[in-house]
Amino acid sequence: MLTVEQNEELTSVGPGTRMGELLRRYWYPLAFEQDFDARPAKSVRLLGEDWTLYKTPSGKYGIIGEHCPHRRASLTYGVVHDDGIRCGYHGWRFAFDGQCLEQPAEDDNTNFRNRVRAKAGQAQTLGGMVWVYVGPAPAPELPRFDVYVLDGVRDVGYTTLPCNWLQIMENSVDPHHVEWLHGYYFEFLGKTSGFDAPKSFQKKHMKVAFDEFEFGIIKRRMLEGHTDQDDDWKIGHPMMFPYGMRVGGQWIDQMQIRVPIDDTHTWKVFYTLHHPEGGTWEHQDRPVVYEFPWRRDDGTLITDYVEGQDVMAWVSQGEIVDRSQEHLGRSDAGVAMLRKMFKENMSRVENGQDPLGTVRTPHEVIELPCEKDKFGAGTAFTDQWITGGSMRYAPIRDELLALHRDAAAAREKAATSG
Repeated sequence: MLTVEQNEELTSVGPGTRMGELLRRYWYPLAFEQDFDARPAKSVRLLGEDWTLYKTPSGKYGIIGEHCPHRRASLTYGVVHDDGIRCGYHGWRFAFDGQCLEQPAEDDNTNFRNRVRAKAGQAQTLGGMVWVYVGPAPAPELPRFDVYVLDGVRDVGYTTLPCNWLQIMENSVDPHHVEWLHGYYFEFLGKTSGFDAPKSFQKKHMKVAFDEFEFGIIKRRMLEGHTDQDDDWKIGHPMMFPYGMRVGGQWIDQMQIRVPIDDTHTWKVFYTLHHPEGGTWEHQDRPVVYEFPWRRDDGTLITDYVEGQDVMAWVSQGEIVDRSQEHLGRSDAGVAMLRKMFKENMSRVENGQDPLGTVRTPHEVIELPCEKDKFGAGTAFTDQWITGGSMRYAPIRDELLALHRDAAAAREKAATSG
């Protein structure tokens, strides 16, 4: 149980807050490359602030505070140049770093121009998404995690949820919810609605563990009938501090991303890589993108798929969970560990140190530990994840199923002939 003040400290992400200052030390995806095919600029919101994200004619990306320092018109409706962006209202032009370069009606007042600087950050692409950094210099390297870099077929589901990002992150260090929310509850829905719920999620947790590593927390589980040599315990999977979770199955690798838009809204992304051994696919320049539904027209929540069940748990807690009313038990050790990690890293930032997971060295790829044989279900888990999760809404769902099944058949044939 936290005090009201402690809860506010952990959930407030705006400028000047302790959590906000910590979170500004990281890169965030805010858009897809295809978002800029029709228009060169887009309004985005991150950490309680409004920004204009833009692409120059030469293909470089920039991010600047949306409202022009002159008379506060939106720069999203400005003119994009190769060296920055110009406000459409009075023509003030700004460099990538926010420095004002030109004030057409003030040409004889250069001192005025030199004193004007808009808030700005840095932007670049990775894995078909546009990533931004809006913290202090020097900016860290954008981590090139394996899911975004390795070759394969990518599909990306996204939506905006009306809740604080932290309650989503706490779900990532809560292994026990799987057997109840995705197992027992899913089975109940199947029986009452006339469908077969996936079986992979129904095994009982015998023990769980959490180990800190350089990018967050490794979450481990031992299920009934399993040993410490099974993937779920021996390898586990990482919660990526401060806003992600890496999960895997049979040749499916996924990064779940929770971008803090502001205190009460989160951009939720499932970035999934399909690369089955023995499979063949054409190279993708951009991932297939789709918006996954979580609420019906009548306002009720859609819970007949895995991620929809998670969304129900997150959103039904309210915009910001009142943690002064909760009662944590021993099974919530991961949640307590995560909160402690946030507090420690807020202090690190205040002491002038880099927080956990900061990457300062240029690199090609960062390989992450992650289970392959999830829940001991083997290739069966792949089908259940695609048909019973958010990927069921992917425009290429049938192609994804075929890719994995054909690859499995090819592996079986090769094993038999060998």
